[in-house]
Order: sequence, then structure tokens, then C-alpha cells
Amino acid sequence: MPYENAKNYILSIKGEKMENLIRIGDIEKFSIVDFPSKIAAVVFMQGCPWRCPFCYNQSLQNPNGESDAKWAHLIHLLEHRKGILDAVVFSGGEPLMQNNLPQAIDAVKALGFEVGLHTGGYNPDALAKVLDKVVWVGFDIKAPFDPEHYKRATGIACDMAKIKQSLDMLINSGVHFECRTTCDPRLLKIADIYKIADELSALGVKECYIQKYRPIPSDTTTQESDCGKFFNDAALLEYLHSKFAIFDVRK
Repeated sequence: MPYENAKNYILSIKGEKMENLIRIGDIEKFSIVDFPSKIAAVVFMQGCPWRCPFCYNQSLQNPNGESDAKWAHLIHLLEHRKGILDAVVFSGGEPLMQNNLPQAIDAVKALGFEVGLHTGGYNPDALAKVLDKVVWVGFDIKAPFDPEHYKRATGIACDMAKIKQSLDMLINSGVHFECRTTCDPRLLKIADIYKIADELSALGVKECYIQKYRPIPSDTTTQESDCGKFFNDAALLEYLHSKFAIFDVRK
């Protein structure tokens, strides 16, 4: 779509203003860590179906949470940062909760930006509607794929079949993606990371990361040594390198 026609498209989709169709919790204007090899703005979408104990974005969990960030603010930012930003990442919360995410992605692409997505994959039907619109996905793996462990890691009972369906869809899509796991020592043991690696590798995942947990304000008992043990285990790191074409740690 030519840029001169983009603004009308952005302001009116299906005859309605976009700010009435999506809810934004916050906007990160500049990031070099949320989209590999891209300078991106990050749109934190309001709403999440999960209640992960290690979540740093708890204010985004309520789909009806109040925020000063509006769609118009994002568009203004993007219009003035063409040539500076490469991409926009829709993060959360959980972006797939919002029904009009596909239109929001189309509008951002109309301005000439590439689009990435962060998701836990809870809704494969919603993922299917946006997968051909994005060029990269960060897929969060919370725990080994058993229902009780995922329930502890997400705070609610999860439909594991849907999460696996989303991941399978992503693997077969040809879209560049990574899987990543936050190593909260309250929820995961070193043995669990081995199990996650085996499960993902068997499915055909090629790129995987483990991320260091940094205690949330309410966690006053977890020590640095607890958080660091995953990253100081040479045997574990060697095993993870052997399982994936691309593996690294994020501290």
C-alpha cells in the first residue's frame, strides 16, 4: 500500500477508529533487544489470560486495565521515526487476546515497518490470523509440556493441546522464530530445562534461549545464587548447545 494512502487506512478500518479497536498498555519507543537485529518500538498490548508468578507486567493482565497509551500515540511515533526504527513488536500481556490485532498489524505494515510478535501461543486460531503478517515471533515456553507444571508456571489451567498446536503451526510456517524460557527457580529445576530442551528439539525447534529470572518486587526470598544456577551449570549449557542450531543465554 502506498504511503500516501496509509494514513486513511490507519485512521479508519471497517469504518471505525483503530483506537476503539485495540487496547495498548504501554509503548516502548526504542528497543534493540525485543526483535533480533532490528531497532524496534514495542507495543505492550493490554490483557493476558495467564498469571505467571514471575511476570513483570502485571498491570497488563487485566484486559480492561486503564492506560494513557493510545493507538494515535503509536501512529504519531511511527510517522516521526521512519528511517530510525525498523520494526514494531506487538508484545504483552498476550497480543493474541485482542481480536483486532490483525488490523493493527496491517496498519503498521502500511507505514512501512516490519512486524514481530511475542506470544505464549494460548490461542492457535488467533495466531493463524496473523502469522503470515509477521516476520518474526518470540514464543514463550513456560515449563515442560505437562498440564500440572504449566499450571504452576502460568497460574491457571492451560489447554496444552492448543499451545502445542500453536508451536507446531509456527514451526511449519517458515516464519523466523525463537523459543525462550525464563528460569524462575521457584518453578523450574535444572532437570526441567533438560526436559524442555528434549521436547522442543523433538518437535523441530532450531533456536532456543534461556532467560535469567530477576525477582519481582514481591519475591523477597529468592537469592542471586538461585537465579544463576541455570547459567553456571556447564553440563546443562553444553547439552543445550548440542540440541539446538542456535542457543544462547540472556542474563
